[in-house]
Amino acid sequence: MRTLYTLLFCMLFIACGDKKEGDKTTYLPASNGNLNSISVVVDNTLWEGSVGESIRSIFAAPLNGLPAEEPMFNLKQIPPQVFDGFATRSRIVLKIEKNDVAPTTKIANNAFAKPQTIAVVGGKTNQEIIAQLKESKAKIIDAFNKEEVKEKQRRINKSLLKDEEMENQLGFTVDIPSVYKFGKSEKDFYWLRKALDNSKTIDIMFYEVPLETISEGDNTIVDIIKMRNQITKTKIPGEDGIYMEVEDAYAPSMYKTIVDNKPAYEIRGLWDTEGFTMGGPFITYAIEDKINNRYLIADGYVYAPSLNKSEYIFELEAIIKSITIK
Repeated sequence: MRTLYTLLFCMLFIACGDKKEGDKTTYLPASNGNLNSISVVVDNTLWEGSVGESIRSIFAAPLNGLPAEEPMFNLKQIPPQVFDGFATRSRIVLKIEKNDVAPTTKIANNAFAKPQTIAVVGGKTNQEIIAQLKESKAKIIDAFNKEEVKEKQRRINKSLLKDEEMENQLGFTVDIPSVYKFGKSEKDFYWLRKALDNSKTIDIMFYEVPLETISEGDNTIVDIIKMRNQITKTKIPGEDGIYMEVEDAYAPSMYKTIVDNKPAYEIRGLWDTEGFTMGGPFITYAIEDKINNRYLIADGYVYAPSLNKSEYIFELEAIIKSITIK
């Protein structure tokens, strides 16, 4: 079994990118794997004990903003002795090594395949490994998420919707799968829908609001929810006074993030309908655009009762993160 140092040396100095041998170039094979699925390379004993419990509690934790528990990542354990050949081509890999080296966490790209992100966590004891996992979890999750978003965007780009009118009107570009269709196109508001089976849909809205609409500080999330409720009530109302609103019983989560190198707020929560029994998860991004004195709003939501919804929310996230403001 490779030592931690040997593996890291290969990943960080030899195997990153395409390899050259003399005058010939040896190309890395294409990576593989389902989206948001981690290959966890770890000894069976560690996987079945406290280290495995820590891995599952961190990387298979329930995603925020869904009506039922769904894991952040699906985990597939691989014993180190069989981590060879095809098994090394997984797109995202977490490798655990217990040996006599100092506790460490390293992240490398394109070590055995391309594209690929590998996180290697090592320590002398179970406690040191667990401490490294907890200390580095945000960094590792962010690296894995970025890899998976890029992969989803690559798949989306195979067939794109023609949306130049919306992009020119709102001053941005975005990559949307061609299967989406416009439900409403107005000067300041665009609503697109992707039909699933039996009236289930994935929806996404784009619009803009002045910077002063959203305050900074404790009221930020309140302002965004108020804005969203106003938009859904006036722009996509149903019959007989039915309209969508953020569900009061579930407190939405807010995060600061970056989209197109610009500060943005990300809100995840649940929506329901006033006057009817419908609901599901939503994800809203308010992207700060100081040059144009506005927030560009990208808001996606899912209506898919009886189906898992994490893959649909992830699709919306990948679409929104492709935004470039002109």
